[in-house]
Amino acid sequence: MEQPTGKTKDSGYQAGVRKTFAISLQDAWQLVFSGKGMAIWLGDETDLRTVKGSPYKTGNGITGTVRVVKEFSHVRLTYKKENWQNESLVQIRFIPVKTGTTISFHQEKLADAAQREEMKQHWEAALTKFTELL
Repeated sequence: MEQPTGKTKDSGYQAGVRKTFAISLQDAWQLVFSGKGMAIWLGDETDLRTVKGSPYKTGNGITGTVRVVKEFSHVRLTYKKENWQNESLVQIRFIPVKTGTTISFHQEKLADAAQREEMKQHWEAALTKFTELL
């Protein structure tokens, strides 16, 4: 039997999106982790710090903990919306390419196909909104 789209064998559902921007690796990092950038992908009033082990909370009830920080490469953090029963894992990657930097959001441990679709749309919208900050 074929697995549904985004369903993994061991960790629920996953979603991933990426977009290349004509900016340097350092500028991409700054874009994502600036106050305006974090408001786009994480939410307003966030206290997220890119320090391993740091917990965070946003004004709209998203909570989690930063698990991995490799500056200008990737960050992994747990991510749980207030109304979710499950905690997911988000990885943000910064990939240098000839034309600039690719920013990638990948989220795993999503509960079901509906949650996967919700978050896929969220990450796609975030990447589109980043363009408006450039």
